[in-house]
Amino acid sequence: MKTQGRSSRQNPSGMPIAKYRHFLDVNPVSLPDRTWPDNRILKAPRWLSTDLRDGNQALIEPMDPARKKLMFELLIELGLKEIEIGFPAASAADLEFCRSLVEEGLVPEDVTISVLTQSRQEIIHKTVDALEGLPRAVVHLYNATSPVFRRVVFHNDKEATKQLAVTGTQELVAYMEKTLGDDVVAGFEYSPEIFVDTELDFALEVCEAVMDVWQPGPDREIVINLPTTVERCTPNVYADQIEYMSRNLSRREHVVLSAHNHNDRGTGIATAELAMLAGVDRVEGCLFGQGERTGNVDLVTLALNLFSQGIDPELNLSDIDRVRRVVEHCTQMDVPPRTPYGGDLVYTSFSGSHQDAIKKGFADRARKVAENGGDENAVIWDVPYLPLDPKDVGRTYEAVVRVNSQSGKGGVSYLLSSTRQLDLPRRMQIELSGIVQRHADKFGGEITAEQLWRIFADEYLPHTEADGLSPWGKYRLASATVSAGDGSSTALEARVVERIEGKRDKRHLIEASGNGPIDAFVAALSTIGVDVHVLDYAEHALASGRDATAAAYVECDVAGQTLWGCGIDPSTMRASFNAIISAVNRAAR
Repeated sequence: MKTQGRSSRQNPSGMPIAKYRHFLDVNPVSLPDRTWPDNRILKAPRWLSTDLRDGNQALIEPMDPARKKLMFELLIELGLKEIEIGFPAASAADLEFCRSLVEEGLVPEDVTISVLTQSRQEIIHKTVDALEGLPRAVVHLYNATSPVFRRVVFHNDKEATKQLAVTGTQELVAYMEKTLGDDVVAGFEYSPEIFVDTELDFALEVCEAVMDVWQPGPDREIVINLPTTVERCTPNVYADQIEYMSRNLSRREHVVLSAHNHNDRGTGIATAELAMLAGVDRVEGCLFGQGERTGNVDLVTLALNLFSQGIDPELNLSDIDRVRRVVEHCTQMDVPPRTPYGGDLVYTSFSGSHQDAIKKGFADRARKVAENGGDENAVIWDVPYLPLDPKDVGRTYEAVVRVNSQSGKGGVSYLLSSTRQLDLPRRMQIELSGIVQRHADKFGGEITAEQLWRIFADEYLPHTEADGLSPWGKYRLASATVSAGDGSSTALEARVVERIEGKRDKRHLIEASGNGPIDAFVAALSTIGVDVHVLDYAEHALASGRDATAAAYVECDVAGQTLWGCGIDPSTMRASFNAIISAVNRAAR
């Protein structure tokens, strides 16, 4: 036998790679004594939602006032305490929305509203004026600091770029002190925009110059926001940049270090999490990541990542479907079905082996919870393929396992168990999964819980036209009584109806004795020429109390065929008799 070596058989792509450079060749970052890889996230950051600013400006059709208000109310309901609502000086719609929040008294006193402004006097004045009447507000000042923006966009050198930030901060401080009364809690945020591409020593120099103007101290914090405006490096490089800034910023105890990450490389979540390890105190983002280009960082995913690690996210996401519906309505953009935690299919398994593992995991958990007196919180969540309990975010277990042509016995049996309380024996699961597989192969698509029930009922439960399904079943049990026979035997008398195609039904009165009801029933059937032997038997209750129903399952040898049958009836005895008839009828189909 020959084994394959490690050499790659891939061919050059032919794509124009020469026009691109490695990020670290453009902006070298060196932090050999980094400490963040050994850190551990232990608590939630401060959250800031930028759904109404960054998120809104990224929409094909920006939100109208009603949708903005609905989004704002959702953010408050979830527990967001810092919300960026727009760019009042740049948009009449943003200005009107800001003023409507004030005039309608919609901002709780513990919620801080943030507004964005460029470093220009007239824009700063208009922005601060928009805040009049708000109990708490932060003005977010920014200017681009990276080499390409200095050279191509603004034609500024480093000193002119720094002075733009300084003069903007000076103007902002002076105008805030002049116009905002003592009843307004005012804050300040500064972003060296395009931070990720800015030389680290220069980014630090600009932030220090801005802080010299603002003078952070006790009860006078400053938010220094360090954005991956366009994500261009691997998350570990950004973490190094964050740790460098966190180490070297003066007055660090009064600085709220903030991350504002985008998802251009598809690693926005990892970038934000590594930034938290590296010293970030606050994270800015959008619900489900609905922001510019490939999106702002997804606050829902970040928060529930924490939750899945036993860390309180300090956001209430216990009804994830409602959150998704509101976001989709407000943004008029769909949340993809595979979006972590909130997508339609993220708690769903189609693979047979996955379904079987999930089914066994739920059974194991149910046993442990019962051993702990029914206390769900006393048992650590440890179910295969499910990073968290779907119930904790408002999902139901019915959505966990769905059936298609790839599904196996585990998924089929789990779905019947969770929706119909049927606990099929293992060999019957195998038999049924083959039936379902053939149906899926023939008709394609997903098989819903209701369709699965109809497949099961059509295969195992004799019925008539009144049941809404095609009538089938050669035999039907009309009545049965048992009584004590001689010694330890059981005597049985039953009436069985035989359906004969094109003729009137034939009624049989059958009698026999046996060492129990099932043995007696099998013996009685033999008197009308039915050759059946019971190989295995199981039963369970479908409900408790006066209206309890029993389900019985029998594996039978019917004239040389091994088949399962199922019977459902309030009487355990009748359920078992119907299960035998089910197997007999299946053999006769």
